[in-house]
Amino acid sequence: MSWNKINKRSGANKNYSLSKKLRRDNKSTDEFEVMLNQLSLEEVIGLKLELASRAAGNKLYGLPLWKSLTCISKDATLKYAFSACRTKGEVATFLGISKSDLRKSDRKYDTSSYFEESTE
Repeated sequence: MSWNKINKRSGANKNYSLSKKLRRDNKSTDEFEVMLNQLSLEEVIGLKLELASRAAGNKLYGLPLWKSLTCISKDATLKYAFSACRTKGEVATFLGISKSDLRKSDRKYDTSSYFEESTE
């Protein structure tokens, strides 16, 4: 009996990968991902905020950071869900939302186009 390898990543989202996109854009490497994997999500967010603050002269005044966290989290979660699932139907099920809510969120955060390769 021959064993055929089943392509687990077939579907509309099969080429979506945050890691591959960031590497393609020269924003990530194997070494960076290993180091990043050793940090908790809270540490990554805190470090990113600290670095952004440092670049802005240690002032993020006027930025509605607290109110923006929900949108930032949803955008990041959508990007992950699209890279982890094969189809948009799976993404909706994975997130526990309806397909119409997924379409609205996809349009709002422009998630699908994030993974498209730029022609620049």
